[in-house]
Amino acid sequence: MDTAAHRIDKLVIVGVGLIGGSFALAQKAAGATGTIIGVGRGRINLEEAANLGIIDRFIPLSGEWTGELATTDMVLVAAPVAQYPALFRAMAPHLGPHTIVTDAGSTKQDVIAAARAALDDALPRFVPAHPIAGTEQSGAAAAFSTLYVDRNVVLTPLPETDPLAVATVAAAWRACGAHIRTLDAAAHDHVFAAVSHLPHLLAFALVDELAARPDAEELFRFAASGFRDFTRIAASSAEMWRDISLANRDALLAEIVAYRAQLDRLAAMLTAGDGAGLEAVFAAARTARRSWDSRRNAAGGRVPDDGPRDP
Repeated sequence: MDTAAHRIDKLVIVGVGLIGGSFALAQKAAGATGTIIGVGRGRINLEEAANLGIIDRFIPLSGEWTGELATTDMVLVAAPVAQYPALFRAMAPHLGPHTIVTDAGSTKQDVIAAARAALDDALPRFVPAHPIAGTEQSGAAAAFSTLYVDRNVVLTPLPETDPLAVATVAAAWRACGAHIRTLDAAAHDHVFAAVSHLPHLLAFALVDELAARPDAEELFRFAASGFRDFTRIAASSAEMWRDISLANRDALLAEIVAYRAQLDRLAAMLTAGDGAGLEAVFAAARTARRSWDSRRNAAGGRVPDDGPRDP
């Protein structure tokens, strides 16, 4: 893809944290974007983003940021998904006739519903997207230019989405080093409820439960690499994952039911002293995990590392 044909002369990023900030840095490194304007709730974070060279200038959400939209080529919304309805409503009257709007949210059906309710004539220029990349860190200081190299970005375009808008957004992510995938929005939310949202919920739940015990300090003192690896994502943004969990609640509740059934199955095996049954489950899981590792390695190490989507 010739990214020069889709060059973004002016980019507005709403939410200059790990995700939005890393996109900005990658765009600068690729020479794919001209002026980058950061918008967000926290002035301190925006000032840090400007000082680090992530953005060229900034406007707080409390300021007149929508006045920039008429002459903007692309708006990337990388804020918590619960903020999207209000952001879309604020943007809609001010978008230029060619301004493309995209996002980086971890859920898609709720985001599309919010866009349909607010964007009006700009809806065909809205391209829902989800970069499958992240860390447990947050804020502009956590951003780095190579976050998206060899990572997947999932696009979930609407039936009426302008193909040129899709091509422009895809080219922007490819300029960051990402690989483009396309999914139906419902399929996206089903998949990520199982492989992203449920693991985060489990990690948060385990750490919270252990931390509430009277002997929590002793438990954490002896915790080692297994605990570290399983619970790394519990250090992610609480606000962000609250919004994601609620936005995808139906699919996530279904995954909780399935996981609880598996736990009940294992508990029954433990109660019965069924070592053969436990070993069979563990062996099947080990085979599936190693197969996933092999496929990931064959694909050059690409793995959906789904840390926080933060403002």
